[in-house]
Amino acid sequence: MSGMASDHNNSSQEEYIPHYLQKEDPFASKLSREADIIAGFYLTIIGILSTLGNGYVIFMSSKRKKKLRPAEIMTVNLAVCDLGISVVGKPFSIISFFSHRWMFGWIGCRWYGWAGFFFGCGSLITMTAVSLDRYLKICHLSYGTWLKRHHAFICLAMIWAYATFWATVPFAGVGNYAPEPFGTSCTLDWWLAQASVTGQVFVLSILFFCLLFPTAVIVFSYVKIILKVKSSTKEVAHYDTRIQNSHILEMKLTKVAMLICAGFLLAWIPYAVVSVWSAFGRPDSVPIQFSVVPTLLAKSAAMYNPIIYQVIDCKFACCRPGGLKAKSSLKKSR
Repeated sequence: MSGMASDHNNSSQEEYIPHYLQKEDPFASKLSREADIIAGFYLTIIGILSTLGNGYVIFMSSKRKKKLRPAEIMTVNLAVCDLGISVVGKPFSIISFFSHRWMFGWIGCRWYGWAGFFFGCGSLITMTAVSLDRYLKICHLSYGTWLKRHHAFICLAMIWAYATFWATVPFAGVGNYAPEPFGTSCTLDWWLAQASVTGQVFVLSILFFCLLFPTAVIVFSYVKIILKVKSSTKEVAHYDTRIQNSHILEMKLTKVAMLICAGFLLAWIPYAVVSVWSAFGRPDSVPIQFSVVPTLLAKSAAMYNPIIYQVIDCKFACCRPGGLKAKSSLKKSR
């Protein structure tokens, strides 16, 4: 009986045909023309705001690039990732939504999927590094006395190598990039999990190393920070004015980092849930009209960060050139 069951499972996997192979034209839009136009205008607005906001952050940082401190370098890298998503990815999807079909064929589809995953993964891993920096800075004060600029650049090299590896893995024959069910965008081929054990391993690996593990590190870091702040607030009140001002600045930086991570995860988690359901749920069980909403929400993540910088009035150097004098005082006092 067990042999018959396994044969049945194998045959069901072999018989499964993903949505993009069920019809002759996988790039034809499955939405109404009106819905595509609305999505196109939405992405146009998101793309313009994201490009202007992140471009401004990078421009202001470049004016004092030799004075950027490690935490600021990480923040600039996050802006670079967000700008990359907007400049490299948004035009493809905007043109396709307005054209009521994907206009760039399979090569463009795989390029678009690779670029979106590459910059998205780079953003999340950068935020993971920032959360660890905040955790060590707040909970282990001695950390700030040895971290130098070259450590930050080593970290950047590791982030880009990590993102490049996982974005390129699908081209090694264990995965792929494919059209979304609604036809006018492309993503990782989550539907491979329906077809083979190899596909399931690929999808689970992507989920763990590019979402669950980084998210766990971020949550751990900020929970420890919150607990530390609650226990040390009274102690800081007894320090001199320089230490108190520096503590206030550190907390502003931490609030910015927390909000950035929260905004990113809130934008991407619905998309991740739909993707997991598509991979391991019943084939084609996610309605096409429903699948487009998390996709559009995820594409808006790159717009949030410059807004957060301004709302918190943070003294990052990329926003305010003289903003980290208090951190210098704290370093000397240590």
